Amino acid sequence: MIISKLSEEIRGKGVRIVFTEGWDKRVMGAAVRLANEGILNPVLLGEKEEIEACAKENGFDISNIECIAPSEYPEEAREAMITKMVELRRGKMSREAVAEAISHTNYFGTMLVKMGLADGLLGGATYSTADTVRPALQLVKTAPGQSIVSSTFILVKGGEQLFMADCAINRDPNPDELVEIAIQTADTAKKFGVDPKVAMLSYSSFGSATGHCVAKMNEATTRLKRMPLDFDVDGEMQFDCAVAPEVAALKAPESKVAGKANTFIFPNLSSGNIGYKIAARLGGWEAVGPVLQGLNAPINDLSRGCNEEEIYKMAIVTGAQKALGI
Repeated sequence: MIISKLSEEIRGKGVRIVFTEGWDKRVMGAAVRLANEGILNPVLLGEKEEIEACAKENGFDISNIECIAPSEYPEEAREAMITKMVELRRGKMSREAVAEAISHTNYFGTMLVKMGLADGLLGGATYSTADTVRPALQLVKTAPGQSIVSSTFILVKGGEQLFMADCAINRDPNPDELVEIAIQTADTAKKFGVDPKVAMLSYSSFGSATGHCVAKMNEATTRLKRMPLDFDVDGEMQFDCAVAPEVAALKAPESKVAGKANTFIFPNLSSGNIGYKIAARLGGWEAVGPVLQGLNAPINDLSRGCNEEEIYKMAIVTGAQKALGI
């Protein structure tokens, strides 16, 4: 339902999304669907021979899709890109190192976004998360007022949406980072039409246990509650306290979040990644993401285990981030 709504809202707006692995069968299949349905304008990056071989082998008609090989990019445009990236990486990368970097589609695609030649980027079907996020941090950088980049997964079942963070980027966030992750994720939830009820998760509920994880989640919650927020947040709390009204009635009867949470902030990457995958694999929730938060442009990462449908949906989310300000 969410994806259908977003696709209709961005259809025909000419949103141009770069795919860093244009030679991949899953990516190409999603791009062909997006182009044929008129939802957005995909740009496949990769060497011409590899892209053409994939299209032929899988019976894809890519005649209406723009394909760009970094090695065949016009010389004048290539030099302008190198000059711009040298400026962005002043003192950190030589011109030769920059020229080498943009021969790779992850850096080349990110520079297309940075230079306004594309509206957004989707990568990670074969690249690691680091190889997708690193160029974004170096070149596009964080949005004004943001100090970190985080990620959220949107869990969908029927008409219900849940948000889980951080499940892909920050390994062991400190209280300051957890505060920012919570605010970023609540903002994402609001942009998707959800009134966020943010639960700061732990293995303890309101001091029932002790430990480093409990202490940092408690500290982050305390700091959040001192801020002039336009959403409810509470914690630290266990997951059952966050979602089960009968448990919340026993452990936190006065809480505005316990038993009603729809936005979940995990204490570390391990618990977040495991948590969303349990929900997706055993709970019947569809996981859309990771949606990157805090960047200055729509750039998103894929799981290397993704399928064509997931790429299709994440491309629509990326397009919506640009066209609709999500």
